[in-house]
Amino acid sequence: MLDRVREAMFSTLGSGIEGARVLDLFAGTGSLGLEALSRGAAEALFVERDPRVVRLLGDNLRELGEEDRGRVRTGDALDPRSWRGLAEAPLVVFLDPPYPFLDDERRARVFAAIEALRTEWLAPGGRIVFHCPRRKVDAHHFAEGCAAHERVYGNSALWYIEPAGDAEGAPSPDEDPAGGDPIDDGDRAPEGGDA
Repeated sequence: MLDRVREAMFSTLGSGIEGARVLDLFAGTGSLGLEALSRGAAEALFVERDPRVVRLLGDNLRELGEEDRGRVRTGDALDPRSWRGLAEAPLVVFLDPPYPFLDDERRARVFAAIEALRTEWLAPGGRIVFHCPRRKVDAHHFAEGCAAHERVYGNSALWYIEPAGDAEGAPSPDEDPAGGDPIDDGDRAPEGGDA
């Protein structure tokens, strides 16, 4: 995820990170969960499949002195069995799958995981933040009744998804509650390339 997009995301989430339990799926080196911890999250669970990256993530937690608030699980980020390990239900879930996971073959698994997280795992008032390439996802991909709002930054899109029954609080698609960049509907090239 580009720095600009990450900053916009954390600005939008604002004080909602402080004291939150965070689930970082497809964690990679853990940049999202680590930033959440630096912004006052109570706890973060990082789920990553690649054992080499898991070792690096563990090193990052130790170097930053966050091993007491951050735990790493090696596993499939789309498997609910990998989501266990937080003291309470997560208030924030970061879902940043590698782009091949949005191909036709694997797309269904991504959206099934989003629906399970939304309806069964999120704490009341929580949010899933789903990062994907612009134009790869539309509102019709989400389950019926799912409140999902998109913010576009260059070639990246962030979808803010609410838990079941939570009809308020997600960013509107027409305004940026963080006061950050407006929605960019242009075809600008990404800054520095998408990751």
